[in-house]
Amino acid sequence: MRNKQTHRQKDLLKILILNKEKTFRVQELSNLLNCGEKTIRNDLDKIEKFIKDYPSIKLLRKPGIGISISIGEEDQSAIFEKILNATESENEEERIVEIAYKLLVTRKPITLQSFANKYFLPKSTIKKDLKIISDWLTKYNLILISKPRFGNKIVGEELDKRNALARLYELNNHSYFSGNYYVLDLFIPYEIQAVKKALLEMAKKFSLCFSDNTMDGLLVHVLIMIKRTMQKSPVAIPESEKIEGMNRLEYPYAQFLLERLEKIFKLRFPEEELIYFTWHLASSKFQSNEVDYLSSHKQLKDIVHQMIQKMEKLTIYHFSTDRILFRSLSIHMHAVLNRLKYGFPITNPLLSDIKKMYPYMFNMIFFVINNIQWIQNLPEDEVAYIVLHFQASIERMEGKMVKKRAIIVCHLGIGISHLLEAKIKQHFYEIDILACVSKSEIYDSIQKMHPDFIISTILIKDAPIPSFIISPLFEEKDKRKLEEFIEKIHRNRWGQEINDILISILQRDLFFPNIKKQHRYEVVEMLSQILVSKGFVNEKFVSSAVKREKQSATAIGGGIAIPHGSPSFIHETAIAVAILKEPIEWGNELVSIVFLLAFKEQDPVIIKKIMAAIAALSEFPLQAQKLQSANDFDEFLKLLRQTNQ
Repeated sequence: MRNKQTHRQKDLLKILILNKEKTFRVQELSNLLNCGEKTIRNDLDKIEKFIKDYPSIKLLRKPGIGISISIGEEDQSAIFEKILNATESENEEERIVEIAYKLLVTRKPITLQSFANKYFLPKSTIKKDLKIISDWLTKYNLILISKPRFGNKIVGEELDKRNALARLYELNNHSYFSGNYYVLDLFIPYEIQAVKKALLEMAKKFSLCFSDNTMDGLLVHVLIMIKRTMQKSPVAIPESEKIEGMNRLEYPYAQFLLERLEKIFKLRFPEEELIYFTWHLASSKFQSNEVDYLSSHKQLKDIVHQMIQKMEKLTIYHFSTDRILFRSLSIHMHAVLNRLKYGFPITNPLLSDIKKMYPYMFNMIFFVINNIQWIQNLPEDEVAYIVLHFQASIERMEGKMVKKRAIIVCHLGIGISHLLEAKIKQHFYEIDILACVSKSEIYDSIQKMHPDFIISTILIKDAPIPSFIISPLFEEKDKRKLEEFIEKIHRNRWGQEINDILISILQRDLFFPNIKKQHRYEVVEMLSQILVSKGFVNEKFVSSAVKREKQSATAIGGGIAIPHGSPSFIHETAIAVAILKEPIEWGNELVSIVFLLAFKEQDPVIIKKIMAAIAALSEFPLQAQKLQSANDFDEFLKLLRQTNQ
């Protein structure tokens, strides 16, 4: 049991403590709390476990007589202080979720007064709760109708109501990782365990391998399906889609599961629910003997091939040589296409982190999907998962790239030199030792072999390339220092190079300090129009940049945003920069520096390096803050050059 109690359990405990002289029947408590007797018994089980930490509290449950509680004064004070008197914000969040849940599962309208009576609150407070719920429902295509003397009722498709029910945690500021567990609190433990067991049996029988997140998501959706079936609220599915669903690979999996559940819960699922769960399975990423099935899916193959080819063209990475990418992306996109087809939105808990860590890859994928027929306007949560597949491919490829080249200079003779070489190779497979040379041979070896750096047992004055001094015995401290030295070389060379490219593209007449705007779309439109007026882009670029911003906010952390438009409308690569007088909301972040990017498709190397330079700025908030203080172009460039020092 989690330590956090539900609002109902707190109310139950409060009733028992405030009426400790009284014995309650279960039916009486269920009437007071407006829930079933089975729910009360489950809540009492949880309370019984919870109060074990309070020695004077005893929950008395006498068959045929009723329930009461005995408690000492000290423990009573502790209970009220630590548990029952929860913070106002916690109570408010729980109340909003409970009201939303009640409205989603109830067919008849519910009046403001009934909610006000239940929570002992004024109707004005409930009205504010309903406004929050109403705004949240719009993302699920649902409408909250509120009329005097009529009450409040949610109107919309059953499928959309179920999607909202599965994501009630969004109203309570829970993350996706904890959200499923929060929704599970709405169900009886016995039901949860029974469904979980049936899902595991299905997975075992058909050799399906689900991730923990996928399994938790299926668990929530099945529990909602059972509840709605019991309430006689089935999903509506056209006859043609029923036939298509029955022919799916996942249909027998769904049949197996629902047959098990019918026996356990003593109910009968309509055919629509069987198709509905088939859709859910088709929209879940799992691995089984489905390789042949995926390879025969023409639309899927076309999409994956187009994604890989277009990404290869944009980024100059040879993605088409990575077989692992093709297979993993095929499995993933199979689930994505079905989620789009059947209307099952997902939440990506890593979205914000992915946008900050891989801004280049994130934006390149947005360019690509907007030019592929079947996946245009893909939600940013889906895009972020695709980023991880391509990023993993890059890391696989970079693992096979050319090693760092070095020569060893040792003043103690050839024997020690080769011993040192063997030790370094043992611990640093990424270093290619070209030769062991004497001090007098250094310059000749550099000219012939072109090493990246020198590893030496003696000080080398005025070396033309970076050098590193180590002990001939190559001790543990030498290993750590060599590791840091290699990282520094890579960072300095790459950092200086990408900074220089960024600075070379920036232009004085495209730099705008002290800009005052209210909304990010205004900033994007202003900078885009300037690029149009100077001939870098055509008029269509403006709407494409605003449209891209509406799809997914382009903030990347550190107070920086990188809006951009379609390469199709760009005549010449350019960057317009705005320094905002006051930070403004940019999605979920505050932004002060805006780089509007206009990149031609023909410049993939430049694009990659510029994005890397801007991303590097976002990782150093103090440096980014200094840039925000720039009042003119020269000062901005000066501060930008200092970021790599």
